[in-house]
Amino acid sequence: MSVLQALQTRAAPFVALRHDLHRHPELGLKEFRTSELLAQQLQSWGYTVTRGLATTGLVAQLRRGTGSKRLGLRADMDALPIHEASDLPHCSVYAGVMHACGHDGHTAMLMAAAQYIAQEVEFSGTLNLIFQPAEEHPGGAKIMIEEGLFERFPCDAIFAAHNMPGIPAGRLVFIEGPAMASSDDVTITLTGVGGHGAMPHRAQDPIVAAAAIVMTLQTIVSRNVDPQHTAVITVGSLVAGKANNVIPASARLELSVRSLDREVRDLLQERITSLVTAQAQSLGVLAHIDYKRDYPVLVNTPAETELARQVGTELLGAERVTRQGRPLTGSEDFAFMLEHCPGSYFMIGNGAGEGTGESAVAHACMVHNPGYDFNDDILPVGAAFWALLTQRYLKD
Repeated sequence: MSVLQALQTRAAPFVALRHDLHRHPELGLKEFRTSELLAQQLQSWGYTVTRGLATTGLVAQLRRGTGSKRLGLRADMDALPIHEASDLPHCSVYAGVMHACGHDGHTAMLMAAAQYIAQEVEFSGTLNLIFQPAEEHPGGAKIMIEEGLFERFPCDAIFAAHNMPGIPAGRLVFIEGPAMASSDDVTITLTGVGGHGAMPHRAQDPIVAAAAIVMTLQTIVSRNVDPQHTAVITVGSLVAGKANNVIPASARLELSVRSLDREVRDLLQERITSLVTAQAQSLGVLAHIDYKRDYPVLVNTPAETELARQVGTELLGAERVTRQGRPLTGSEDFAFMLEHCPGSYFMIGNGAGEGTGESAVAHACMVHNPGYDFNDDILPVGAAFWALLTQRYLKD
C-alpha cells in the first residue's frame, strides 16, 4: 500500500478533527482550544511538545536514530474575523469568526501526517512540527522567531503549504524563487484648514490633496518600476469629511503596497514617501506618513524546492505536479521563517472552489470568502506529502 493509500484509509478521524476546528475557530494569538487539543494528541503519539511560543504556538518534536539532519514542517492555526455564510453541518458556532482560509485543513493535514509518521515511518534525525498562530494577523511566525524558535528547535530545512481554490483538487504547485509578495501597510494623514464649502479660498482642502495623491500614486508602478517586475499600490481606504458643505481639516488614506522583489519594495517606499510629501506641499497641506513594513517577500530556495518537486512527483506522478507555477501577489508570514532557514512553500489545489451559501460562487469561491470551505478530499494528499518528505529528507 502506498503512503497516499494508507493516509486515505486513515483520513476519517482527521476530517472529523478538521470539522471540529472549523466549528470552533479562533483568531490569531487566541487559539487556546486549538493548541490544547493538538498538544494532547501529539503527546499521545510520542512527540515532545513545547507550548507557549507566540502565546498559543507549539512545537512537537520527534527524534529517532543517530541522524543529524533536522526538518521543520509548519501549519497555521488561526481563523479570520469573517461571519460564515453557509449551511454546512460544521459551520462556525461563533458569530463573526470563521476558518475562511483553510488553516483548519492545514492543521488537520499535518496532524494526520504526525500520527502516521510516529507509527509507520522510519527515519533518522529530528522532526519539528510547528503549529503557528496568527498567520493572518499580526504575524505569528515573526513572533515565534523572536521568542527563539530556531535557537530552541534548529531546522536545516523548513516547509509549508497552502490550499488554493481554482487549482484542480490535490494538484501540487511549486515555485522556485520569489513566490509571494511582500506586504506593507501605509497610512497617510493629511492636515489642512477646514472651512465652509461655499468659501474654499479660505480653507486648505485635504480632500483635493487626497484625490491628487491617489492619482499620483498610480504613476509609481507605471513609470518607476521595471515593467518586468511586479508591484501593487492599492488605496483601500480614503476617509474625510461628514457633510457636503464643510471642508474638513484632515483626511486619511490607507494603502496596501506589494512587490516580489526586495529592491522594488525599497523603491516603492522611497517614491511613495517623496511623491506624497511633494504633492501635499504643492496643495498647501501637511502630510504625515506612517509606513509599516509588514511581511517580506517569500523566497523559496532552489534545492529545497527541487526536493519538494521530487517528493510530489513520486507521490502523485508528474501529471499532477506543476514544477514552476506563477508567483502570487498575496502575502504570507512564512516568509519570515524562510529568511532564517532554507525551505519551500507550495500550493495544494483545493478544486474549482469549495463553498456553500449565497456568497459562494460555485466556480470560484476564493479564500477569505464567507462561503468558503476547505476541501476534505485533499487532506490525505497533504498528509501523505508530509510523511513522504519526512521519510526522504531524514533517510538513514
